[in-house]
Amino acid sequence: MPDLTGMTILTVSCASLIWLALRAWRVKSPLLRWSAGGLASLLAMVASFLVVLSISGLSRAHTRSAPVPELKITGTPAQIQRGQAIVDSFCGACHSKMDRLTGGRDMGKDLSLPIGSFVSSNLTPAGQLRHWSDGEIFRAIRNGIDADGHWLVIMSYTNTGKLSDEDTESLIAYLRTQPAAGTATVDPPDQFSLLGFVMLGSGLLPTGKPVFTGVVTSPRKGPTAEYGEYISRYQDCRECHGADLNGGKPGQVGPIGPGLNFVTQWKLEEFIDTMRTGTDPYGHHLGDQMPWRFIGRMDDEELTALYEYLTHGRDSRSAAN
Repeated sequence: MPDLTGMTILTVSCASLIWLALRAWRVKSPLLRWSAGGLASLLAMVASFLVVLSISGLSRAHTRSAPVPELKITGTPAQIQRGQAIVDSFCGACHSKMDRLTGGRDMGKDLSLPIGSFVSSNLTPAGQLRHWSDGEIFRAIRNGIDADGHWLVIMSYTNTGKLSDEDTESLIAYLRTQPAAGTATVDPPDQFSLLGFVMLGSGLLPTGKPVFTGVVTSPRKGPTAEYGEYISRYQDCRECHGADLNGGKPGQVGPIGPGLNFVTQWKLEEFIDTMRTGTDPYGHHLGDQMPWRFIGRMDDEELTALYEYLTHGRDSRSAAN
């Protein structure tokens, strides 16, 4: 259940202000009647408006839905190996706070506004996934909805849904091989604050990436700009660095990252070294909000592909358009 404490307090405050306004308008003194009554009425209207927005936000928080695909994954050695690579370079950034894939990190603390608590789930059998079907895990990754139909907010804000069907199935195959570790995390993991509900109800917060039930494919893996573009999409580069990778903008959910055009001034070896060490060719540290520790775990072929896309692929696509 969502945290409704703030909404309850707001509703009670709204009712109290309406009562005070009605009482104030009965005061005999014209000065007190208009001043106290006017102020109480104004505050009551503001509180009522916020109540309406928060209720609208609560409603929106429960409208996301998507079907569970019929899926049973065999779990071949190749799938498990690929799944491990995705976990190492992507999933672990959120789901490995203390121990591997045990979750527990509140991503809400990394957002620019206190819109709620969004705790990464334990993805080992100590968490809820042991009760989920392969199709339910696939839906959570692709569309940000858990087995009980709850909206996984941060999952839907990220681009995990951009992982190809093949990579998503490989990821599930790997998760099925993991031993239980840590303790079960809170379920459901996401709870909006009052501010979050109000912003959601007013349309100031997105309701997640559009639900997609089609097939997602990826280019053949290789050190190419085409494959690099695929990596840049599911790795959430655009959530911080902007839709065109020319820099984030105020108001976006993720931290505001710089434009990535400066990478064209680096050599391939410098780019790979930066992703592996967290320090750029000029000695500047990338910072903890940049998940370089995990991106740097991609193999040389993948990092080369990302470099090719950042330095050449975007220009060629712009020219083609």
